[in-house]
Amino acid sequence: MTRSTENVPRGANKLARRMHPTHNDMPQKTRDRMADLLNARLADCSDLASQARTAHWNVKGPQFIALHKLFDEIYENLSEQMDLVAERCVQLGGTAKGTTRLAAQHSQIEEYPVDIFACEDHVRELSKRLATYGKSLREAIDESEEAEDMGTSDMFTALVQEVDKWVWMVEAHIQESR
Repeated sequence: MTRSTENVPRGANKLARRMHPTHNDMPQKTRDRMADLLNARLADCSDLASQARTAHWNVKGPQFIALHKLFDEIYENLSEQMDLVAERCVQLGGTAKGTTRLAAQHSQIEEYPVDIFACEDHVRELSKRLATYGKSLREAIDESEEAEDMGTSDMFTALVQEVDKWVWMVEAHIQESR
Protein backbone atom coordinates (compact mmCIF):
# COMPACT_ATOMS: atom_id res chain seq x y z
CA MET A 1 0.00 0.00 0.00
CA THR A 2 1.44 3.40 -0.88
CA ARG A 3 0.59 6.37 1.17
CA SER A 4 0.94 10.10 1.05
CA THR A 5 3.17 11.91 3.51
CA GLU A 6 0.46 14.55 3.85
CA ASN A 7 -0.72 14.83 7.48
CA VAL A 8 2.01 12.49 8.72
CA PRO A 9 3.04 13.53 12.24
CA ARG A 10 6.46 15.10 12.70
CA GLY A 11 8.94 12.29 13.33
CA ALA A 12 6.35 9.64 12.52
CA ASN A 13 7.42 6.10 11.82
CA LYS A 14 7.36 6.07 8.01
CA LEU A 15 6.91 2.31 7.66
CA ALA A 16 4.13 0.76 5.64
CA ARG A 17 0.99 0.91 7.71
CA ARG A 18 -1.42 -1.95 8.10
CA MET A 19 -4.65 -1.03 9.79
CA HIS A 20 -6.92 -3.72 11.13
CA PRO A 21 -10.71 -3.63 10.86
CA THR A 22 -12.43 -2.26 13.95
CA HIS A 23 -15.84 -1.06 15.05
CA ASN A 24 -14.18 2.04 16.49
CA ASP A 25 -16.22 4.93 15.06
CA MET A 26 -13.26 7.27 14.65
CA PRO A 27 -12.74 8.16 10.97
CA GLN A 28 -10.20 5.95 9.18
CA LYS A 29 -8.06 8.95 8.21
CA THR A 30 -7.85 10.01 11.86
CA ARG A 31 -7.02 6.50 13.03
CA ASP A 32 -4.27 6.27 10.38
CA ARG A 33 -2.79 9.58 11.49
CA MET A 34 -2.97 8.64 15.17
CA ALA A 35 -1.34 5.25 14.53
CA ASP A 36 1.61 7.07 12.94
CA LEU A 37 1.78 9.54 15.81
CA LEU A 38 1.56 6.81 18.43
CA ASN A 39 4.31 4.77 16.76
CA ALA A 40 6.55 7.85 16.60
CA ARG A 41 6.14 8.42 20.35
CA LEU A 42 6.54 4.67 20.97
CA ALA A 43 9.96 4.81 19.30
CA ASP A 44 10.96 7.79 21.46
CA CYS A 45 9.71 6.17 24.66
CA SER A 46 11.38 2.84 23.95
CA ASP A 47 14.69 4.53 23.15
CA LEU A 48 14.49 6.73 26.25
CA ALA A 49 13.68 3.73 28.47
CA SER A 50 16.83 1.98 27.27
CA GLN A 51 18.81 5.15 27.95
CA ALA A 52 17.45 5.37 31.50
CA ARG A 53 18.45 1.75 32.00
CA THR A 54 21.94 2.51 30.70
CA ALA A 55 22.24 5.40 33.17
CA HIS A 56 21.00 3.10 35.95
CA TRP A 57 23.69 0.55 35.18
CA ASN A 58 26.60 2.96 34.74
CA VAL A 59 26.16 5.80 37.23
CA LYS A 60 28.98 6.18 39.76
CA GLY A 61 29.76 8.64 42.51
CA PRO A 62 28.51 10.02 45.81
CA GLN A 63 24.83 10.00 44.78
CA PHE A 64 25.05 6.50 43.33
CA ILE A 65 22.36 4.72 45.31
CA ALA A 66 19.80 7.54 45.01
CA LEU A 67 20.35 7.90 41.26
CA HIS A 68 20.59 4.16 40.67
CA LYS A 69 17.13 3.76 42.24
CA LEU A 70 15.70 6.86 40.55
CA PHE A 71 16.88 5.83 37.09
CA ASP A 72 15.38 2.38 37.66
CA GLU A 73 12.01 3.97 38.60
CA ILE A 74 12.17 6.07 35.44
CA TYR A 75 12.89 2.98 33.37
CA GLU A 76 9.92 1.16 34.93
CA ASN A 77 7.63 4.14 34.32
CA LEU A 78 8.73 4.49 30.71
CA SER A 79 8.13 0.76 30.21
CA GLU A 80 4.56 1.29 31.41
CA GLN A 81 4.23 4.29 29.08
CA MET A 82 5.40 2.16 26.14
CA ASP A 83 2.66 -0.33 26.90
CA LEU A 84 -0.02 2.39 27.05
CA VAL A 85 1.11 3.99 23.79
CA ALA A 86 1.37 0.66 21.95
CA GLU A 87 -2.01 -0.51 23.19
CA ARG A 88 -3.66 2.78 22.18
CA CYS A 89 -2.27 2.30 18.67
CA VAL A 90 -3.72 -1.20 18.49
CA GLN A 91 -7.06 -0.03 19.93
CA LEU A 92 -7.38 2.27 16.93
CA GLY A 93 -6.71 -0.59 14.49
CA GLY A 94 -3.01 0.10 14.04
CA THR A 95 0.01 -2.11 14.52
CA ALA A 96 2.39 -1.24 17.34
CA LYS A 97 5.89 -1.10 15.91
CA GLY A 98 7.87 -1.52 19.08
CA THR A 99 11.02 -3.44 18.30
CA THR A 100 14.36 -2.16 19.52
CA ARG A 101 15.63 -1.82 15.94
CA LEU A 102 12.63 0.28 14.91
CA ALA A 103 13.02 2.46 17.99
CA ALA A 104 16.66 3.06 17.12
CA GLN A 105 15.77 3.95 13.52
CA HIS A 106 12.87 6.27 14.31
CA SER A 107 13.51 7.84 17.71
CA GLN A 108 13.94 11.60 17.91
CA ILE A 109 15.81 11.26 21.20
CA GLU A 110 19.52 12.06 20.97
CA GLU A 111 21.85 9.06 21.38
CA TYR A 112 22.96 8.56 24.99
CA PRO A 113 26.68 8.80 25.66
CA VAL A 114 28.04 5.48 26.87
CA ASP A 115 31.35 6.92 28.02
CA ILE A 116 30.06 8.85 31.05
CA PHE A 117 29.93 7.64 34.64
CA ALA A 118 29.76 10.62 37.02
CA CYS A 119 26.45 11.32 38.71
CA GLU A 120 26.26 14.91 37.43
CA ASP A 121 26.93 13.83 33.86
CA HIS A 122 24.12 11.27 33.94
CA VAL A 123 21.77 13.78 35.54
CA ARG A 124 22.48 16.35 32.82
CA GLU A 125 22.20 13.88 29.96
CA LEU A 126 19.11 12.04 31.15
CA SER A 127 17.22 15.19 32.14
CA LYS A 128 17.91 16.68 28.71
CA ARG A 129 16.48 13.61 26.99
CA LEU A 130 13.49 13.44 29.31
CA ALA A 131 12.75 17.08 28.45
CA THR A 132 13.00 16.29 24.72
CA TYR A 133 10.51 13.46 25.16
CA GLY A 134 8.23 15.75 27.18
CA LYS A 135 8.29 18.29 24.36
CA SER A 136 7.34 15.60 21.81
CA LEU A 137 4.46 14.53 24.07
CA ARG A 138 3.18 18.13 24.27
CA GLU A 139 3.28 18.31 20.48
CA ALA A 140 1.41 14.99 20.36
CA ILE A 141 -1.27 16.43 22.66
CA ASP A 142 -1.80 19.31 20.25
CA GLU A 143 -1.82 17.05 17.21
CA SER A 144 -4.27 14.56 18.65
CA GLU A 145 -6.58 17.38 19.79
CA GLU A 146 -6.40 18.87 16.30
CA ALA A 147 -7.41 15.44 14.94
CA GLU A 148 -10.28 15.39 17.47
CA ASP A 149 -8.98 12.26 19.17
CA MET A 150 -9.46 13.29 22.77
CA GLY A 151 -8.72 9.78 24.09
CA THR A 152 -5.22 9.89 22.66
CA SER A 153 -4.80 13.51 23.74
CA ASP A 154 -5.80 12.66 27.31
CA MET A 155 -3.36 9.74 27.35
CA PHE A 156 -0.50 11.97 26.16
CA THR A 157 -1.48 14.56 28.79
CA ALA A 158 -1.16 11.98 31.55
CA LEU A 159 2.19 10.79 30.16
CA VAL A 160 3.69 14.27 29.95
CA GLN A 161 2.74 14.95 33.57
CA GLU A 162 4.77 11.90 34.58
CA VAL A 163 7.71 12.95 32.41
CA ASP A 164 7.66 16.48 33.82
CA LYS A 165 7.85 14.95 37.30
CA TRP A 166 10.89 12.87 36.27
CA VAL A 167 12.65 15.92 34.80
CA TRP A 168 12.12 17.73 38.10
CA MET A 169 13.31 14.79 40.20
CA VAL A 170 16.44 14.22 38.09
CA GLU A 171 17.38 17.90 37.80
CA ALA A 172 17.00 18.38 41.55
CA HIS A 173 20.23 16.42 41.97
CA ILE A 174 22.27 19.27 40.45
CA GLN A 175 20.16 22.28 41.38
CA GLU A 176 21.13 24.29 44.41
CA SER A 177 18.86 26.12 46.81
CA ARG A 178 19.11 29.88 46.70
